[in-house]
Amino acid sequence: MTQTQAYLYLGLAILAEVIATTALKASDSFTRPLPSIVTVGFYAVSFYLLTFSLRVLPTGIAYAIWSGVGIVLISAISWVVYQQRLDLPAIAGLALIIAGVAVINLFSKSVGH
Repeated sequence: MTQTQAYLYLGLAILAEVIATTALKASDSFTRPLPSIVTVGFYAVSFYLLTFSLRVLPTGIAYAIWSGVGIVLISAISWVVYQQRLDLPAIAGLALIIAGVAVINLFSKSVGH
């Protein structure tokens, strides 16, 4: 597997995790069947896809990107869909997460480019 393929699987894993987490909110503590099924199913898909990226990418790097990008996307979706507004410190923290993911991808020698 190439590094490009590993990043593709990682991106798909992130997308599946974001769908699962968005559905988790809609599941209302697993009291609504359809969002509950979507949550469990897409978390399973996310972890499955993540395993493919781990064939090439170091675990810590893949997890940092998976969780960091997921946090930022979930925050944005929650803002739009659930009107969960963020204050300035929360936005600053998200900016730091984005910066951390960028530093890993641009400068870390742990990730072969």
